[in-house]
Amino acid sequence: MKSIHQTSVQLLIDQFSKQDVYIHLETTNGAYASHHDQSFFSASAYIRNAKISYEHGKITGDGPYRVGLKLDLGWVYADGLTHYEDQQDRLLLAGHNYEGKLAVCLEISRIPFE
Repeated sequence: MKSIHQTSVQLLIDQFSKQDVYIHLETTNGAYASHHDQSFFSASAYIRNAKISYEHGKITGDGPYRVGLKLDLGWVYADGLTHYEDQQDRLLLAGHNYEGKLAVCLEISRIPFE
C-alpha cells in the first residue's frame, strides 16, 4: 500500500460516485488483545458487502485522513486513514497506527467482496 496522496485518492473516490458499489468498513482498537490487559476497553465495528450509492465522496485532513461518502439520507465515513491501494474495480483505504497495525479500513468495490 502507498501513503495517501490526497488529490490522487479524491480522483479515485470520484470514480465510484453515483453508482451501486459495495463497501467494507472495519475498525478495531485491539479487540483481539483485550485478554492481555483486562483494563483495556476494546471496541470495533464491521460491515461487509453493504450495497450503497453515494452522491459524492470527500477526503479531508492533513493526515491521517477522513473519507466521507454522502448518501441520500446520511453519511458513511472512516477516520484515521493513512494508506491506499488502487486495484481494478476497487479502492482500498487503510489506517495504520504508530506500531503499523491496522486500525481502520474502508474499501469500495464494484463487485462484492469474497
